[in-house]
Amino acid sequence: MTTTNAGNDGSSGLDDFGYKESLDRSLGKFASFAAGVSYISILTGTFQLFYFGFGTAGPAYLWSWPIVFVGQMAVALCFMELAAKYPVAGSVYNWAKLLGSRIVGWSSGWLMLTASIVTLSAVVLALQLNLPRLWSGFQIIGDGTGDTDFAANAVLLGAIMIVFTTVINACGVKLMSRINSAGVFIELIAAVLIAILLAANITRGPSVFFSTNGYGAGESSGYLGAFLVASLASGYVMYGFDTASSLGEETVEPRRTAPKAILRAILASFVIGGAILVFAIMAAPDLNDPALGEQSGNLQGIVEAVMWGPLGTIFLICIGVAVTVCSLAVHTAAIRLTFAMARDNALPFGEKLARVHPRFQTPVVPAVVIGLIAIVILVINIGQPQIFTVLTSIAIIMIYLAYLMVTGPLLKKRLQGQWPPKDLKEGGYFTMGRWGLPVNIFAVVWGAGMALNLAWPREAVYGTPWYNTWGAFVYIGVILGLGYLWYFTVGKKNIGTLKSHAVEAKETTA
Repeated sequence: MTTTNAGNDGSSGLDDFGYKESLDRSLGKFASFAAGVSYISILTGTFQLFYFGFGTAGPAYLWSWPIVFVGQMAVALCFMELAAKYPVAGSVYNWAKLLGSRIVGWSSGWLMLTASIVTLSAVVLALQLNLPRLWSGFQIIGDGTGDTDFAANAVLLGAIMIVFTTVINACGVKLMSRINSAGVFIELIAAVLIAILLAANITRGPSVFFSTNGYGAGESSGYLGAFLVASLASGYVMYGFDTASSLGEETVEPRRTAPKAILRAILASFVIGGAILVFAIMAAPDLNDPALGEQSGNLQGIVEAVMWGPLGTIFLICIGVAVTVCSLAVHTAAIRLTFAMARDNALPFGEKLARVHPRFQTPVVPAVVIGLIAIVILVINIGQPQIFTVLTSIAIIMIYLAYLMVTGPLLKKRLQGQWPPKDLKEGGYFTMGRWGLPVNIFAVVWGAGMALNLAWPREAVYGTPWYNTWGAFVYIGVILGLGYLWYFTVGKKNIGTLKSHAVEAKETTA
């Protein structure tokens, strides 16, 4: 018999699924951590949607940051246990399949895959918030004052970025990880320095966070309603930490590395991102400035106002770097999920999508297909004023639902006494021990509650007409409907590990 080489772990978790190793296992600890951090992306998320949170609920919206962190940390802890046992590509899909059933796994994978592609489209739009501030030449379409100039130019810049991430991902995980790690290093340093310099320029005390400041007045649900809407701005940032485990098949010692990478990614994002938000509000020259609640003003405006000399410009460049590596990581995660489902023949044209390039040792076809679909999503939405918030909201909800399809079946296994596996504790791998059950229960309740909150039809989030207001139900319903149409008519009877990726039943040695 042959064994899977996963560094010093002895097992990579692939044996439990019957897969043979086919990807390039070369990622180290920092590269694994960087993958999770770049997907969460402190500077991309906080700078892209600060205007929405602040404009909806004012300074006190910031309380949603620690609330979302606690909820997502519970989910992350569950994922850390799973990564310690099964660090495989397309982790959410494979975990849901193993813990639940084939249809649960497929549903989770389909939601996660489509959400990842939508997320890629949403993330690249953030370039419009930064590049034209650096140089007016980046405003290629119009001068920025036309009705569709902002959105149309965002789509053009985003499409160029997607072409870049497609090429890099097609050239192999080593090149991707080098660029990603360098970008994350720059992002972390810049984020810390931004927080420090904002703190050095504070003009008001923390009391600003303990007042509604008039927000929510006149609404039937009062400030609570405004706060729940504003929580979208925090919920957008703290997800995607599962990327570290999804790259497990390309990581050295994945059963030990992936769980630590997940933990470090979400902790770093919470601490540094939270510091930026707190000090930015305390340092803002004028909290009554309406630009703070507009895409054209946003958090970038505060940074430019308080930074002296060329520092504001330098930090905007760093934010551009953060958006770049975030786009790269999201694209990478979507590719690994496509590959994972395709090698189970759980997607159309599975054999082609699961093919690993012999030279680059990476799935090239999924990189190109995902890039093209993401660009199409941008183009068909070019004239819609709600393109940013609708795309972002739908992606978040689908990912929360996909996570629920993991934490839910995991909770069932715990209640049945089938989790955690004994080899986690015996082998010194991560396990929550007696805290596992309450944390898992909280993760399920949190995920369901947050998904419902995000999906609730609100014109403030989704705009009009009705199909946008009810966008979470309409668009997700269409996505699931199309997926199930294929699954129950074609896919169900053909799903199974492709021979080209299956471990042979018996292997003999000389």
